[in-house]
Parts: sequence; structure tokens; C-alpha cells
Amino acid sequence: MSSDWHTLTSQKLFLAETLIKISQQAPDRGTGEATLQGAIELTLRARKSLLSAIAQHYQHKSARPESLEELQGLIGKEAPETVQLEAIAHQTGSWWNHLDQLETSQGKPPSKKKTITEDNIIAVAIDTGPDRSATSLANSLAAMKRYLTTLTERHDEW
Repeated sequence: MSSDWHTLTSQKLFLAETLIKISQQAPDRGTGEATLQGAIELTLRARKSLLSAIAQHYQHKSARPESLEELQGLIGKEAPETVQLEAIAHQTGSWWNHLDQLETSQGKPPSKKKTITEDNIIAVAIDTGPDRSATSLANSLAAMKRYLTTLTERHDEW
């Protein structure tokens, strides 16, 4: 595997992990939110560099796929990595699925909360969005790191 892309992906994941730890120790809500959003963005960027690393392995030196679909277009839907990532992406609760949800959530303005009065109390289920907790993000990040390690080991054998 291209060591430069592996290194970049690892760096982004390390930085995201560092920001998660800071967010958990943040003295105020604003700092915690800023560091958590920064960790999410770094993790999303790490995912894109992971796709570039895979493309590099398949001799697409200048390719920078932005999505799994673009990677599939480059190396094919039958390549082991795209088959595996496709399965992970469709698995509920997977790190890829969680990052997809976070990416969608990060790109939208926060929803407005309605004020509650005695006149308007109605029980309704609302979409709360993805789990943005530091623990959930740390779990997805750890799973992504395991995938990167496995991928690197597999390609280093070749």
C-alpha cells in the first residue's frame, strides 16, 4: 500500500482521536462542540485519504476518489476492498455508515428546537440525527483504524 497515503490517513485519525479526548475534557460546551466537530471533519477527511490509498494501490496514482462509488468506478465493484467497504457501508451501525450520517448532519444547519408550553405538548417522535457523542465517534474511529491496519497488512504482504 502507498505508505504516504497510509501515513496521511493515520495522522488524520490520530489528530481526530486527540480532539475527541479534548472534547471530553472541555471546560465549556462551546469548546467541546468545536473540538468534536473538528474531530468529525478530520475523520471524514481520513476516510477520503483511505480511498485515495486504495486507488494508489491499484495504480491510479493521481486519483482522489471522494466516495465509495468513485472508488468503485476506478478499481471495479469486484475488487476486494470495494466489496468489503460496500458491505461495511450497508451494515447498520458500522463505522462507514456512522460517518455517512455524520457527514450529512455536518452539512446542514442545526434544527431549531421548539419551545414547550402547556398548550403545545404533543408526544411526537423526531429525528434526532446521528449519535454525535465523543464515545460513538471514538468507536467509529477505532473501527476505521482496525480496517486501515488490516488493509495495510494485506497489501504489505503482496
